[in-house]
Amino acid sequence: MQEKKKIAIQGIQGSFHDLAAHTYFPDEELSLICCDTFEQLFAVMQADRSVFGVCAIENTIAGSLLHNYELLRDSGMEIIGEQKLHIEHSLLCLPEDTEADILEINSHPVALMQCRHFLQTMPQCKVVEVDDTAGAARTIHQKGLRGHAAICAKEVAPIYGMKVLREAIEDNKHNYTRFLVLADSFHASSMRRLDHCNKSSIVFSVHHECGQLSQILSILSFYSINMTKIQSLPIIGHEWEYLFYVDLQYSDRLRYLQSIEAIRPLTQQLKILGEYESDQ
Repeated sequence: MQEKKKIAIQGIQGSFHDLAAHTYFPDEELSLICCDTFEQLFAVMQADRSVFGVCAIENTIAGSLLHNYELLRDSGMEIIGEQKLHIEHSLLCLPEDTEADILEINSHPVALMQCRHFLQTMPQCKVVEVDDTAGAARTIHQKGLRGHAAICAKEVAPIYGMKVLREAIEDNKHNYTRFLVLADSFHASSMRRLDHCNKSSIVFSVHHECGQLSQILSILSFYSINMTKIQSLPIIGHEWEYLFYVDLQYSDRLRYLQSIEAIRPLTQQLKILGEYESDQ
Protein backbone atom coordinates (compact mmCIF):
# COMPACT_ATOMS: atom_id res chain seq x y z
CA MET A 1 0.00 0.00 0.00
CA GLN A 2 1.38 3.39 -1.02
CA GLU A 3 2.08 5.69 1.90
CA LYS A 4 -0.02 8.84 1.99
CA LYS A 5 1.79 12.01 1.00
CA LYS A 6 2.15 14.31 4.01
CA ILE A 7 1.14 17.90 3.23
CA ALA A 8 1.47 20.84 5.62
CA ILE A 9 -1.16 23.54 5.08
CA GLN A 10 -2.22 26.71 6.86
CA GLY A 11 -5.77 26.17 8.06
CA ILE A 12 -7.90 23.09 8.58
CA GLN A 13 -9.76 20.54 6.48
CA GLY A 14 -11.99 22.39 4.05
CA SER A 15 -9.79 25.51 3.96
CA PHE A 16 -8.67 26.95 0.64
CA HIS A 17 -5.18 25.55 1.32
CA ASP A 18 -6.80 22.10 1.60
CA LEU A 19 -8.63 22.62 -1.71
CA ALA A 20 -5.40 23.78 -3.38
CA ALA A 21 -3.49 20.74 -2.11
CA HIS A 22 -6.10 18.30 -3.39
CA THR A 23 -6.29 20.15 -6.72
CA TYR A 24 -2.52 19.93 -7.20
CA PHE A 25 -2.37 16.24 -6.12
CA PRO A 26 -5.71 15.10 -7.59
CA ASP A 27 -5.17 11.34 -7.64
CA GLU A 28 -3.29 10.86 -4.37
CA GLU A 29 -4.36 10.20 -0.81
CA LEU A 30 -3.09 13.04 1.32
CA SER A 31 -2.33 13.19 5.01
CA LEU A 32 -2.92 16.82 5.98
CA ILE A 33 -0.89 18.48 8.71
CA CYS A 34 -3.03 21.48 9.64
CA CYS A 35 -1.09 24.49 10.93
CA ASP A 36 -2.39 27.61 12.65
CA THR A 37 0.22 29.90 11.09
CA PHE A 38 2.58 30.01 8.13
CA GLU A 39 5.51 30.02 10.57
CA GLN A 40 4.27 26.69 11.91
CA LEU A 41 3.90 25.33 8.37
CA PHE A 42 7.58 25.94 7.61
CA ALA A 43 8.64 24.66 11.03
CA VAL A 44 6.80 21.38 10.40
CA MET A 45 8.57 20.98 7.05
CA GLN A 46 11.97 21.67 8.60
CA ALA A 47 11.33 19.17 11.41
CA ASP A 48 10.24 16.41 9.00
CA ARG A 49 11.88 16.67 5.58
CA SER A 50 9.41 14.19 4.07
CA VAL A 51 6.58 16.70 4.49
CA PHE A 52 5.50 18.78 1.50
CA GLY A 53 3.95 22.21 1.91
CA VAL A 54 1.22 24.23 0.22
CA CYS A 55 1.53 27.93 0.95
CA ALA A 56 -0.44 30.91 -0.39
CA ILE A 57 1.79 33.59 -1.90
CA GLU A 58 -0.53 36.08 -3.62
CA ASN A 59 -4.15 36.95 -4.28
CA THR A 60 -5.50 38.92 -7.25
CA ILE A 61 -7.41 41.25 -4.90
CA ALA A 62 -5.50 41.32 -1.60
CA GLY A 63 -2.05 41.26 -3.23
CA SER A 64 1.11 39.47 -2.10
CA LEU A 65 1.61 37.76 1.25
CA LEU A 66 4.88 39.53 1.88
CA HIS A 67 5.93 37.68 5.02
CA ASN A 68 5.66 34.35 3.20
CA TYR A 69 8.43 35.42 0.84
CA GLU A 70 10.73 35.86 3.82
CA LEU A 71 9.68 32.56 5.37
CA LEU A 72 10.33 30.74 2.10
CA ARG A 73 13.75 32.29 1.60
CA ASP A 74 14.88 31.59 5.17
CA SER A 75 13.50 28.02 5.25
CA GLY A 76 15.70 26.52 2.56
CA MET A 77 12.65 24.85 1.00
CA GLU A 78 12.23 24.80 -2.76
CA ILE A 79 9.25 25.51 -4.98
CA ILE A 80 8.27 22.43 -7.02
CA GLY A 81 4.98 23.73 -8.40
CA GLU A 82 2.18 26.26 -8.19
CA GLN A 83 -1.59 26.03 -8.04
CA LYS A 84 -3.96 28.86 -8.91
CA LEU A 85 -7.33 28.48 -7.21
CA HIS A 86 -10.52 30.37 -8.00
CA ILE A 87 -11.76 31.69 -4.66
CA GLU A 88 -15.54 31.50 -4.25
CA HIS A 89 -17.10 32.37 -0.91
CA SER A 90 -20.37 30.98 0.40
CA LEU A 91 -22.50 31.63 3.48
CA LEU A 92 -22.96 28.54 5.67
CA CYS A 93 -25.06 27.95 8.78
CA LEU A 94 -26.51 25.12 10.87
CA PRO A 95 -29.13 23.02 9.05
CA GLU A 96 -31.95 24.29 11.30
CA ASP A 97 -31.32 27.98 10.58
CA THR A 98 -32.62 30.13 7.74
CA GLU A 99 -31.20 33.38 6.42
CA ALA A 100 -33.72 35.29 8.55
CA ASP A 101 -32.22 33.69 11.69
CA ILE A 102 -28.66 34.90 11.07
CA LEU A 103 -27.47 37.60 13.47
CA GLU A 104 -23.70 37.05 13.39
CA ILE A 105 -21.29 36.28 10.54
CA ASN A 106 -17.79 34.91 11.22
CA SER A 107 -14.82 34.60 8.87
CA HIS A 108 -11.21 35.47 8.22
CA PRO A 109 -10.71 39.25 7.75
CA VAL A 110 -9.57 38.82 4.12
CA ALA A 111 -12.71 36.84 3.26
CA LEU A 112 -14.87 39.46 4.97
CA MET A 113 -13.12 42.19 2.99
CA GLN A 114 -13.78 40.29 -0.24
CA CYS A 115 -17.52 40.06 0.57
CA ARG A 116 -18.17 43.65 1.67
CA HIS A 117 -21.02 44.28 -0.77
CA PHE A 118 -22.85 41.15 0.37
CA LEU A 119 -22.36 42.04 4.05
CA GLN A 120 -23.96 45.42 3.39
CA THR A 121 -27.15 43.57 2.42
CA MET A 122 -27.29 42.07 5.92
CA PRO A 123 -27.05 45.12 8.21
CA GLN A 124 -28.70 43.24 11.07
CA CYS A 125 -25.68 40.96 11.38
CA LYS A 126 -22.68 41.47 13.63
CA VAL A 127 -19.47 40.72 11.69
CA VAL A 128 -16.74 38.97 13.68
CA GLU A 129 -13.20 38.24 12.47
CA VAL A 130 -11.71 34.81 13.17
CA ASP A 131 -8.46 33.07 12.23
CA ASP A 132 -9.74 30.73 9.52
CA THR A 133 -12.66 30.51 7.08
CA ALA A 134 -13.27 26.79 7.47
CA GLY A 135 -12.53 27.11 11.19
CA ALA A 136 -15.46 29.49 11.53
CA ALA A 137 -17.82 26.82 10.18
CA ARG A 138 -16.29 24.12 12.38
CA THR A 139 -16.74 26.25 15.51
CA ILE A 140 -20.38 26.97 14.68
CA HIS A 141 -20.99 23.23 14.17
CA GLN A 142 -19.10 22.10 17.29
CA LYS A 143 -20.76 24.65 19.59
CA GLY A 144 -24.20 24.49 17.96
CA LEU A 145 -24.27 28.24 17.50
CA ARG A 146 -27.76 29.00 16.25
CA GLY A 147 -28.04 32.34 14.43
CA HIS A 148 -24.38 32.25 13.41
CA ALA A 149 -23.07 31.88 9.87
CA ALA A 150 -19.60 31.43 8.36
CA ILE A 151 -18.16 32.74 5.12
CA CYS A 152 -16.01 30.01 3.59
CA ALA A 153 -15.86 27.57 0.67
CA LYS A 154 -19.07 25.65 -0.05
CA GLU A 155 -17.02 22.42 0.08
CA VAL A 156 -16.85 22.90 3.85
CA ALA A 157 -20.59 22.20 4.29
CA PRO A 158 -20.55 18.36 4.16
CA ILE A 159 -17.35 18.18 6.24
CA TYR A 160 -18.86 19.95 9.25
CA GLY A 161 -22.56 19.26 8.78
CA MET A 162 -23.46 22.77 7.65
CA LYS A 163 -26.00 24.14 5.19
CA VAL A 164 -25.20 26.45 2.28
CA LEU A 165 -27.40 29.56 2.45
CA ARG A 166 -25.78 31.55 -0.37
CA GLU A 167 -23.11 30.78 -2.98
CA ALA A 168 -20.66 33.05 -4.80
CA ILE A 169 -21.09 36.03 -2.45
CA GLU A 170 -17.64 37.50 -3.18
CA ASP A 171 -17.62 41.01 -4.66
CA ASN A 172 -15.18 40.25 -7.46
CA LYS A 173 -15.72 37.08 -9.48
CA HIS A 174 -12.11 37.24 -10.75
CA ASN A 175 -10.72 36.32 -7.35
CA TYR A 176 -7.78 33.92 -7.53
CA THR A 177 -5.08 32.88 -5.07
CA ARG A 178 -1.75 31.45 -6.16
CA PHE A 179 -0.32 28.75 -3.92
CA LEU A 180 3.25 27.45 -3.96
CA VAL A 181 3.93 23.74 -3.57
CA LEU A 182 7.11 23.24 -1.55
CA ALA A 183 9.55 20.47 -0.70
CA ASP A 184 13.01 20.09 0.78
CA SER A 185 15.90 19.99 -1.71
CA PHE A 186 16.15 16.17 -1.82
CA HIS A 187 12.47 15.60 -2.60
CA ALA A 188 12.41 18.61 -4.92
CA SER A 189 15.19 17.08 -7.04
CA SER A 190 13.47 13.70 -7.22
CA MET A 191 10.07 15.14 -8.18
CA ARG A 192 11.14 17.94 -10.52
CA ARG A 193 11.01 17.16 -14.25
CA LEU A 194 13.31 19.73 -15.81
CA ASP A 195 11.87 19.08 -19.28
CA HIS A 196 8.49 20.30 -17.97
CA CYS A 197 9.82 23.33 -16.10
CA ASN A 198 9.06 26.68 -17.70
CA LYS A 199 9.03 28.97 -14.67
CA SER A 200 11.50 30.01 -12.02
CA SER A 201 11.39 32.10 -8.85
CA ILE A 202 14.59 33.87 -7.82
CA VAL A 203 15.63 36.40 -5.19
CA PHE A 204 18.55 38.82 -5.18
CA SER A 205 19.74 42.24 -4.07
CA VAL A 206 21.67 44.74 -6.19
CA HIS A 207 24.69 46.95 -5.69
CA HIS A 208 24.09 50.62 -4.94
CA GLU A 209 24.97 51.72 -8.46
CA CYS A 210 22.96 53.74 -10.95
CA GLY A 211 20.85 51.65 -13.33
CA GLN A 212 21.81 48.29 -11.83
CA LEU A 213 18.28 46.87 -11.75
CA SER A 214 17.60 48.24 -15.22
CA GLN A 215 20.64 46.37 -16.56
CA ILE A 216 19.39 43.13 -15.04
CA LEU A 217 15.98 43.53 -16.63
CA SER A 218 17.58 44.32 -19.99
CA ILE A 219 19.66 41.13 -19.84
CA LEU A 220 16.58 39.03 -19.06
CA SER A 221 14.81 40.63 -22.01
CA PHE A 222 17.79 39.91 -24.28
CA TYR A 223 17.54 36.21 -23.43
CA SER A 224 13.75 36.24 -24.09
CA ILE A 225 12.92 35.64 -20.45
CA ASN A 226 9.47 36.88 -19.48
CA MET A 227 9.43 38.50 -16.04
CA THR A 228 5.90 37.83 -14.76
CA LYS A 229 6.34 39.40 -11.32
CA ILE A 230 8.76 41.50 -9.28
CA GLN A 231 8.32 42.14 -5.56
CA SER A 232 10.70 44.19 -3.42
CA LEU A 233 11.11 43.79 0.33
CA PRO A 234 13.43 45.78 2.62
CA ILE A 235 16.47 44.02 4.08
CA ILE A 236 16.01 44.31 7.84
CA GLY A 237 18.96 46.11 9.42
CA HIS A 238 20.17 47.58 6.11
CA GLU A 239 18.53 50.93 5.54
CA TRP A 240 17.26 51.54 2.00
CA GLU A 241 18.48 48.17 0.75
CA TYR A 242 16.03 45.71 -0.79
CA LEU A 243 15.64 42.11 -1.86
CA PHE A 244 13.90 41.57 -5.18
CA TYR A 245 11.74 38.48 -5.58
CA VAL A 246 11.25 37.80 -9.28
CA ASP A 247 9.20 35.23 -11.20
CA LEU A 248 10.58 34.31 -14.61
CA GLN A 249 8.90 32.37 -17.40
CA TYR A 250 10.86 30.79 -20.25
CA SER A 251 10.51 28.39 -23.17
CA ASP A 252 14.19 27.58 -23.67
CA ARG A 253 15.91 26.19 -20.58
CA LEU A 254 19.43 26.77 -21.92
CA ARG A 255 18.76 30.46 -22.52
CA TYR A 256 17.19 30.69 -19.05
CA LEU A 257 20.34 29.22 -17.47
CA GLN A 258 22.50 31.56 -19.54
CA SER A 259 20.45 34.54 -18.37
CA ILE A 260 20.95 33.58 -14.71
CA GLU A 261 24.72 33.42 -15.18
CA ALA A 262 24.65 36.73 -17.07
CA ILE A 263 22.91 38.62 -14.26
CA ARG A 264 24.81 36.94 -11.42
CA PRO A 265 27.77 39.43 -11.46
CA LEU A 266 25.29 42.32 -11.16
CA THR A 267 23.51 40.85 -8.12
CA GLN A 268 24.19 39.97 -4.52
CA GLN A 269 22.72 37.00 -2.62
CA LEU A 270 21.21 35.54 -5.82
CA LYS A 271 19.22 32.43 -4.97
CA ILE A 272 16.96 30.23 -7.09
CA LEU A 273 13.91 29.48 -4.95
CA GLY A 274 12.56 26.90 -7.37
CA GLU A 275 12.13 25.79 -10.96
CA TYR A 276 8.73 24.37 -11.84
CA GLU A 277 5.89 24.14 -14.33
CA SER A 278 3.57 27.13 -14.36
CA ASP A 279 -0.13 26.67 -13.76
CA GLN A 280 -1.77 28.24 -16.79
